[in-house]
Amino acid sequence: MKNRVAVVTGGVRGLGKSISKKLLDEGATVIALDINQGSCEKWAKEMKSEGYKYVDAYKCDISSFEQCRKVIEIIIEKYGKIDILVNNAGIIKDKVFRKMDKAIWDMVMKVNLDGLFNMSRNVIENMLKNKYGRIINIASVNGQKGAFGQANYASTKAAALGFTKTIALETASKGITVNAVAPGYCNTEMMQGIPEDIMKKIIAEIPVGRLGEPKEIADAVAFLASDNAGFITGSTISINGGQYMS
Repeated sequence: MKNRVAVVTGGVRGLGKSISKKLLDEGATVIALDINQGSCEKWAKEMKSEGYKYVDAYKCDISSFEQCRKVIEIIIEKYGKIDILVNNAGIIKDKVFRKMDKAIWDMVMKVNLDGLFNMSRNVIENMLKNKYGRIINIASVNGQKGAFGQANYASTKAAALGFTKTIALETASKGITVNAVAPGYCNTEMMQGIPEDIMKKIIAEIPVGRLGEPKEIADAVAFLASDNAGFITGSTISINGGQYMS
């Protein structure tokens, strides 16, 4: 991916951090976005201390169209283009539906779904101009099968799959591919905080008998972002250990 410029939302923590590092390993220039300025600075410093040169990070609230517009404008002005967009950032606010208030519903929709639009819409013109682009949307197994207490989150991740297919259709003849990766439960910081008894129940539902590793998701994202994946568009790669087979 030498000479490719990649933007990863939520790219300084959790799964996004693994994706950013994998793209760096593949030779791309990686710009990670996060809502927290301190996290951006910490990540960039850490990557540079590990010897990565082509790394940058910016604060951005992806639920704001205007913030996305401004940061994309800054990145294009600095690097000349954006070749790869990984829409990874998202939030979870779980509650059973009969107790879910409108504020929690709206919060998840605004980040997970509006954020998908805000970033993609502001990047797409540059990709069309350059006749090249890779957009990878991080969905979820729970957007495919549903999940107790996640009417909001699962809805956004299911919507991400429809969004992926539609934008893929509209840009297929323009040198742009749009795909989704739907991870299952992975060994991230968030999962490590789950009580042991609940963790055992989760793993019991996964046929391979373990959580996924962030690297396994990052490897798939890197492949879809590469030139080798030019004939793949509108697809969803499910990486869930057999928990859901579509």
